[in-house]
Amino acid sequence: MKGEILIKNVKLVDGRGLHGRADVLIGEGRILSLSGGEAQTEMDATGMILSPGFFDPHAHLREPGQEVKEDLQSGLTAAARGGYTDVVSMPNTSPVVDSAEIVAALKKKAAQIGRARLHPAAALTQGQEGKALSEAHLLRAAGAIMLTDDGRTNEDAGVLAQGLLYAVSWGLVVAVHAEDAGLRRNGVMNEGEVSFRLGLPGNTSYAESARIARDLEVVRYVLDRLTAKAPPDRLLHIQHLSTKRGLELIRQAKQEGLPVTTEVGPHHLTLTDEALNGLNPLYKVAPPLRTQRDVEALIEGLLDGSIDCIGTDHAPHTADEKALDLLRAPFGIPSLEVCWPLLYTELVEKRGFPLEVLVARFTDGPRRILGLPPLHLEEGAEASLVLWDPNTQRPVEPQTFASKARFSPWAGWALQGWPVCTWVEGRMVFGAMEGAGVG
Repeated sequence: MKGEILIKNVKLVDGRGLHGRADVLIGEGRILSLSGGEAQTEMDATGMILSPGFFDPHAHLREPGQEVKEDLQSGLTAAARGGYTDVVSMPNTSPVVDSAEIVAALKKKAAQIGRARLHPAAALTQGQEGKALSEAHLLRAAGAIMLTDDGRTNEDAGVLAQGLLYAVSWGLVVAVHAEDAGLRRNGVMNEGEVSFRLGLPGNTSYAESARIARDLEVVRYVLDRLTAKAPPDRLLHIQHLSTKRGLELIRQAKQEGLPVTTEVGPHHLTLTDEALNGLNPLYKVAPPLRTQRDVEALIEGLLDGSIDCIGTDHAPHTADEKALDLLRAPFGIPSLEVCWPLLYTELVEKRGFPLEVLVARFTDGPRRILGLPPLHLEEGAEASLVLWDPNTQRPVEPQTFASKARFSPWAGWALQGWPVCTWVEGRMVFGAMEGAGVG
């Protein structure tokens, strides 16, 4: 058996654990062997680690209509450089992704670009206005993988309930931006000691937990409506969790058996509201950076499985927008290219977080939420993979990003674990090794 690529002397890590060293033969889009073989190209990966490709369930790629901030070409290239083989794009674009035609057009263009694979999320409601539901069955048929009004909160509980009922019928999960608009008000950062000292409008942590509590009641109501059917194993996904109290509510709901999942972003695991002391809008994000107490709770939730996965919430803006003052600058941080090395360094290297658990939260977790089978390193498995370097340390340099958003709150941080090569079904979509071919 002759393959296309032989990755020699590489350590294997997937969501099931650490699997030692292997010689991985890739061909016909799959892993042909873990014990070597003949190949057209050989790559010595001594000291490096091979994992299944990362899957981002939450990214803003801004197309259509906001291409000055990001487009599919730049965003999917950034994703591949970050080790991502798959990305779920959010629908809060111009126009909103609420029709089958837009979903199909995005899928077609992404396939032509040929970097990370795109899985569009479509709007739960038409125009994301929170009123009339979008056509879930048509969106699903066109390739939508999720329904969400992310970027806006779902204020009408009745509309959310009906949307969840429709989503069950078509095998879709509904993702929500869990913030109570009345409690959040015009907050630009976490409400607390730092916001009081700076005199800035705060966004209370109770805005998140109050909305999560309501949405969990909506889930209970929907399940009660479905008593004649087998209950779904996934239904409501809570995006960008940021608070200890919100996590406690979700953990309890999971213990009750509710079909609820959640994600956490890299910024809520590595930064706190103390970063806003300098009034730098690079740290302005929604939901806002919280306290160290929240960070510690979220890391524990990531470890024990109460938090299912990592979602980058990659949110690019123009440099001019982010240069505005803290009150006027938009919310959002770009993170596709740094998320893995950031969390590998800050959690695994510095805290001893189990590597296989972190890999699982980047791979198996998001796939399970979206109804996809897990991807593991075994013969016959799809060769959608990332090769990364746990040893070499280099700083975050936003000016080198493939993303159009060339700024970062982690600029200058020295990180390890940088992706070296990414393959989608055996096709290299990013390669930084000499002779690897794609950059």
